Amino acid sequence: MSDGNATYIRNIGFFAHVDAGKTTTTEEILFRSGRIRQLGSVDDGTAQTDYLEVERTRGISVRAASTRFEHGGITVNVIDTPGHVDFLSEVERSLRVIDGAVLILSAAEGVQAQTEVIWHALRERGIPTLLYINKMDRVGASAERTLAEIRRLLTPSAAPIQAPIGAEDTFAGSVSLLAPHDAAAAAHADGYRQQLVEAVAEADETLLLRYLEEGGLSDGELQEAVLRLAGDANIYPVLFGASGRGIGVEPLMDAMTKLLPPPRGSEGDPLSGVVFRVERDAAMGRIAYVRLYGGVIRNRDSVYNATRDIAEKATQIRRIDGQRSEDVGILRAGDVAAVSGWSEARIGDIIGSKDGVPGETKLAVPLLTVQVRWEDEARYPAVVAALRELADEDPLLDLQWLQEQRELHLKVMGPIQIEVLTQVVQDRYGLSVSFGAPSVIYKETPAGEGEGFVAYLAPKPCWAILRFRIEPGERGSGLRYEANVRSERLLESYQNEVARRVPEALQQGLFGWEVTDLKVTLVEGEHHVWHTHPLDFAIATPMGIMDGLSRTGVKLLEPLLSFRLSVPEEHGGKLMNELIAMRGEFEAPELRGERMELTGTLPVATSLDFPARFGSMTKGRGILSTFFAGYRECPPDVQAQRQRSGVNPLDQSKYILYMRKALAQ
Repeated sequence: MSDGNATYIRNIGFFAHVDAGKTTTTEEILFRSGRIRQLGSVDDGTAQTDYLEVERTRGISVRAASTRFEHGGITVNVIDTPGHVDFLSEVERSLRVIDGAVLILSAAEGVQAQTEVIWHALRERGIPTLLYINKMDRVGASAERTLAEIRRLLTPSAAPIQAPIGAEDTFAGSVSLLAPHDAAAAAHADGYRQQLVEAVAEADETLLLRYLEEGGLSDGELQEAVLRLAGDANIYPVLFGASGRGIGVEPLMDAMTKLLPPPRGSEGDPLSGVVFRVERDAAMGRIAYVRLYGGVIRNRDSVYNATRDIAEKATQIRRIDGQRSEDVGILRAGDVAAVSGWSEARIGDIIGSKDGVPGETKLAVPLLTVQVRWEDEARYPAVVAALRELADEDPLLDLQWLQEQRELHLKVMGPIQIEVLTQVVQDRYGLSVSFGAPSVIYKETPAGEGEGFVAYLAPKPCWAILRFRIEPGERGSGLRYEANVRSERLLESYQNEVARRVPEALQQGLFGWEVTDLKVTLVEGEHHVWHTHPLDFAIATPMGIMDGLSRTGVKLLEPLLSFRLSVPEEHGGKLMNELIAMRGEFEAPELRGERMELTGTLPVATSLDFPARFGSMTKGRGILSTFFAGYRECPPDVQAQRQRSGVNPLDQSKYILYMRKALAQ
């Protein structure tokens, strides 16, 4: 990092739908900045940021990778994220770390499913973003069509700061609209310059008045406005290129350093950071990747982890650059680095004060669960250890270990992730595993209002009395919890223990699924001066919650996908019948030329094989985009039960013995 001044840093995420050329663009940037001497290739498995064996063999990114380069006196930390929807959790964690973004689109395919998902997340966080239309040299590439799609599906504030020269095999680069150019170049620029002027004027009232009065804006006004409005995420500059041929990459590097903002915060602020990734190294043990928002961390510093309420020593601070790393000994505000020595650190942990750390964005919602299988029973302990380590690195895998049944279950996003997990377990641990057929992850919600009560008074010594009020909540509201108990009846420390245990107790409802969309209120509680131990409330809370759910009853909720599809008109009728058979709901179809577009929702349970069938139904001419749309109540005839982990708290006698380690497991 340049002299410790965060002004000279950029933290930028690279995002795209799979195959839009994101990793190739990163590779070109590293080459042109002098970070690497030879260009790598995604197809050949030699890309700098695809360093896992599975990435090299498959030619796709499955983990977010950190690298960095210098350009114009600025150090740029690049987070290169996966483009496939099955690895959306990596994208989700990267969003918390960056101050600016480059969203890459293919000029041939235009706006795709993952493009939309990422775009909405970037807008939700207000992250300044450049739009880079890549693959302008591809057959079928169209700058005009892609820009129109961006305006229709993403944002009307897309502002081209370049005009492309040619397309497909005649693509010869672009003309800057923010710098003087000759008359020959101006011929390419007029229509794009008008779009830029209109986008800038729409975002700035003063310039809008000037534009309306004078019919245009000067070059100087445009330059100043683009710098200011892009950095505040009020417009989104658009650039064009063909990264595979190195065209348009250097102007993109210029835009990254000039139009995207430096990090906020300084070394003088209170220590504030977040762990956004965790890995294990054979020599160094657990490595925590940290983005620091305020303060400084040095080698040997004892650092407070607010999430775990512990302090751990940073034994080594390393700058990560793809596969390489170097010991730098210090991490300053605004920068990212890998820290060794924090054995308890987990993804999402807040380091120091939480005040400087932005909140999380929830993008990745695993909708499927799979059972793990292994041939050699003697390898069972090794398989458990391997999957626990992988779940540590990706918490959304949410490993469920049913020890009594000797079963392991994982939550996954889709079939590609399952294939990649199989290969990772083989490559990394030398273990051969397979996965059962995926089943849908349902949820539960209270069917009505009611109360749950527990008096945990035996076997002595123990004393914990709790009464909960349980009420259904709005769909998508999650869990709301509050306590309405006087501290003289139930000490504050015991109330805190109950608050901590309620979400855990709701992980398995009457049918074994997570319970959501409800309000839980602690309305009565009692401890005993002599007999109560804090752990009594860890045992009592699940019993009280499950007692309440058994009284309210529960409804099953199923996951939905939003879809948008485009097909030749002759396939429309057959597609609509298929959607109705899958319990899909959709808007009236729209006709665009000779194609029909449909948007609506589909239950995941009925459409698991739909993407595969869709291709053959449309003879490969259909376009399908799907993304998670939330949960809704299942029809009455849908039944789904999940194997419970541990003893059911409704069987209170057995559950108490189990929790007090008095029951043989």
